[in-house]
Amino acid sequence: MGNPFRWLIFILILSGFALWVSLPDTNLINIAEDCPNYDEVNNLEGIHLDTDGDCEPDTGLNVTESLGLDLVGGLRVLLRADLPPSQYTTADLIQTRDNVSKRIDALGVGEATIQVLESSGRILVELPGVTDPDQAIEAIQQTALLEFVDFSGLRGQAAQLEGQQILTTEQILIQQQRQEAASAEATAEVDGDTPVTEAAPEGMVNPNTRQPFETVMTGAGLQAAAAQYDPNSNRWFIQFELNTEGAEVFGPYTASHIQEPMAIVLDSEVLSAPIIQAELTTGGVIEGNFTEEEAKTLALQLRSGALPIPLSVETTEQVGASLGQESITLSVRAGIIGVVTVLVFMAVYYRVPGLAADLALLVFIVLNVAVFKLVPVTLTLPAITGFLISIGTAVDGNILIFERIKEEIRAGRDLDDALNAGFDRAWGSIRDSNFSTIIICVILFLFGQTPGASIVSGFAVTLGLGLVLNLFTAVTVTRTFLHIFVKLLHQPLVERKWLLGV
Repeated sequence: MGNPFRWLIFILILSGFALWVSLPDTNLINIAEDCPNYDEVNNLEGIHLDTDGDCEPDTGLNVTESLGLDLVGGLRVLLRADLPPSQYTTADLIQTRDNVSKRIDALGVGEATIQVLESSGRILVELPGVTDPDQAIEAIQQTALLEFVDFSGLRGQAAQLEGQQILTTEQILIQQQRQEAASAEATAEVDGDTPVTEAAPEGMVNPNTRQPFETVMTGAGLQAAAAQYDPNSNRWFIQFELNTEGAEVFGPYTASHIQEPMAIVLDSEVLSAPIIQAELTTGGVIEGNFTEEEAKTLALQLRSGALPIPLSVETTEQVGASLGQESITLSVRAGIIGVVTVLVFMAVYYRVPGLAADLALLVFIVLNVAVFKLVPVTLTLPAITGFLISIGTAVDGNILIFERIKEEIRAGRDLDDALNAGFDRAWGSIRDSNFSTIIICVILFLFGQTPGASIVSGFAVTLGLGLVLNLFTAVTVTRTFLHIFVKLLHQPLVERKWLLGV
C-alpha cells in the first residue's frame, strides 16, 4: 500500500480534527456573506431588484448536536381545517400538509412529524426541541395571502391606507367560492346572479376610495423569497423573485403603470404602497415596518406558499421527553459496553491484527460522531441504534480481512504477501455487502420522507453514513495500522504465528 507512515500521518490529522469536532461545545466560525445594498434606481420605491442575484442571508456552520422528540421533548400541535368538509378535498388537505412541512423544514426543526388525519380534517404536527412555540405556531398556521393590488389614481391617498385593511377582488373570489360551497352543502337554492357583498372589513379606513381593489397578482406568482437587512436604513425587507407566470402578469402591469402606486397586501392588510418606477419582470423587494422575526416568518410563509386550507389551532401541548436523559444514559452505557466487548474480543482472538482493528474502530467511531455534528444528524433512539449497528458492520469487515490473511498464511505465503492478498481478496466481499445494505438504507430514507414515518429516516441516515465510513476505515485505516505493526514487529510475527491469530 505504499508508505504506511504517510497514511498514518493523514489518519492522525483526520482523527484529530474529528475528535475536536466531536467534543462538546465545539463551534466553527460562522462564514457570513455580506448582502449588497439593494439598488433603488429604476425600480419601485419600496420594491427593488437585486442587481446581481447573489444576495443571501448570513450563513454559517454551527457544530451542535440535534436530538429528536423522543429524547428532548418539544411541541405537539393539532391543527383543524377552518372550513366545512365539503369546501376542500383530500388533495387540498395533502397540499396543506406539504406546505406546512416546508415551513417546518425552513424553521430548522429536524425529525418533525406531520400527519394528515383525513377522517377528521386535522393535521398533527410534532416539533422536537422547539424553543419558541408561539413563533412556530404562527409560521405554520398563517395562510399568508399576499396580493399586489392596483392603487392607480390614489397617489395622494395611498399612504393613508398603509396598515389598514382593504377589500380586494381576490378576497371576494375566495368568499364567493366558500359561499357557493356552503350553499351547496346546505342544498339551498342560490340565485347565480346574486352579487357578493363587498363590505369592507371591520375597522377599515376608506378615504373615498373605490371598493373592492383589483388584485394584480397573488403570492402564487413568486418563485422565491428571503428576509434581508439594509444597514443604511436599519430596516428589514423581503426580497422576492417571480416565476414564469408571475413575470407574465407583473411585467406588463408595471410597464403600463409607471409613476402609479401599487399596494402590497398581506391577509387584507396593506403593508406598503410604493410608486412604480420601472417595468419589473424578475422580482423585487417588499418593504414594511418589519422586525427581524416578522421578516423571516413572512419570507418563510411566502417561500412555502399559501395554505390551500386555512387552519386553526385546536390543541397545543408541550411534550416532555418520553425517553429523556435516562434513555440517553442507558443507550450510551449499552454502546460503551458493546464497544468494549468488541475491542476485547478482537484483541484476544486476533491478537496483533485485532489491535489494529481496535484502533481503526476507535477512528471509525470518532469520524461518525463528527459527521453527525457536521451534517447535522438528528439523533433519536432509532438513529442511535443505526449507529451502533454500523459499528458491528465495521467489525464484520475486519473479520473478513483477518480470516483471509489467516488462510493465506496457512497456505504458506510470505507474511507481507499474505497481508496484501487478504485485504485485496476481502475487499470485494466488504464492498458488495456494504453497498447492498446502503441500498436498503436509501429505500428506508425515502420511505421515511412520508408523513408519520420520519423516524425511520434517522435510522437509515446513521446506518448509511456508518457503512460509507466503514469502506474507508475497515480497509485503509486497518491496513495502515496493521502494516505498521508488521514493519515494527516483523521477526516476532514470523516466528510466532499465534500473534496473528493463526
